[in-house]
Amino acid sequence: MAKQQKVKEKTQQQQSSKGSDRLTGKEAFPALVEEIIGRTGFKGEITQVKCMVQEGKDKGRSIRRNVRGPVKIGDFLMLRETEIEARRIKSKVTKGTYT
Repeated sequence: MAKQQKVKEKTQQQQSSKGSDRLTGKEAFPALVEEIIGRTGFKGEITQVKCMVQEGKDKGRSIRRNVRGPVKIGDFLMLRETEIEARRIKSKVTKGTYT
């Protein structure tokens, strides 16, 4: 006599364990890019910007953030958190590209 296999049903948490599905429960706060400070990262692929938080409990606060990808003054960033600020770029010579 063959044993019957038990069918496991996935719960909602197990199904939503990938990438963007995890973000649906969290809020994102818009921040306006005010100034481009410089390039950082091993190859210069990261841009450090100063941005002004537009909403949330830190509304009106100006913070430094590291951004990967193309960014220019006037762009809006959607920040998952606004409490942590990026470290200041120490050296005058930036790695990767010239500014």
